[in-house]
Amino acid sequence: MNYIKHIFAVLLTSLLLQGCKFYSFTGADIDYSEIKTFQVSYFQNNAAIVEPGIARNFTQELQDLLLNQTSLDLVTTNGNLVYEGEITEYYIAPITATSQSTAAQNRLTISVNVRFYNTKDEEKDFEQRFSFYYDYAGGTQLTGSALDDAVAIIFERITQDIFNKSLANW
Repeated sequence: MNYIKHIFAVLLTSLLLQGCKFYSFTGADIDYSEIKTFQVSYFQNNAAIVEPGIARNFTQELQDLLLNQTSLDLVTTNGNLVYEGEITEYYIAPITATSQSTAAQNRLTISVNVRFYNTKDEEKDFEQRFSFYYDYAGGTQLTGSALDDAVAIIFERITQDIFNKSLANW
C-alpha cells in the first residue's frame, strides 16, 4: 500500500511541474531555450503636445523593466522579441471644477501605441494602445520634479501593462 502512495505522489508531482515548465517569479511566460534576446526600438513622440525627453525616458524605462524582470539580453537589432511604437497622446485636461469655474483637479494622460513581435511564436504578436493618467490639484503647475514624478508614475504603469500583455499572458 505504501508503494502505491509513493507512485501516486511521484505522478502528481510530475503533473504539477509539467504545467509550470516556463514559470518565473516575475510572472513571465518565456521559454529561455528558444528566446534569448529582446529589442526595444525608440518610441517616437507623435503626440500633439511634445514634452521634451519623454520619448527617450519611456524607451529606457521599458528596456529597464524587461532587463530587471527577465533573463533576456537587450540587443539593438534582430531581437527574438521586438517592441516598437510611438507615444500618441500627451495632454492635460481638467477633471473637476470649482464654483468659480476654474479647475479644481487636472489630469495628465499619456498613451502609447505598441507593436510587439515574437519571432518564435507569431500568434503572440499584437498591436495595442496603452494609456494611464496622473491626477493633481488644479492650482499646481506640473513642471520640474513634479512633472518628472507624474511621468514616472504613468510610465511605470504603462510599461508593466506592456510586460503583462507581452510576456505574462494576462
